[in-house]
Amino acid sequence: MPTYDYKCEACDYEFEKFHAITADPIKECPECGEEKVNRMVSAGMGVIFKGSGFYSTDYRDSSYKTDKTSAESSNTPCATAKSCPSASNACGSN
Repeated sequence: MPTYDYKCEACDYEFEKFHAITADPIKECPECGEEKVNRMVSAGMGVIFKGSGFYSTDYRDSSYKTDKTSAESSNTPCATAKSCPSASNACGSN
């Protein structure tokens, strides 16, 4: 369930409300009681995976695995050494 940001047009009170997507938006201000509350557009949050079963590589496409394998087997310090801005300082390492 997402958290929504609201602002009252009557008293400028801003607050957050945690409720289901299917729930109706809040209309009454909890501070002044007026029915002039608008839902604000917010940046939102990304999906956060918590727990021991999630890894950053779980949902990558198959090209990631082949690129990683070829980079490990090559003699260059990284797979992008040719396109690295400083070829003598590959991938920013000193």
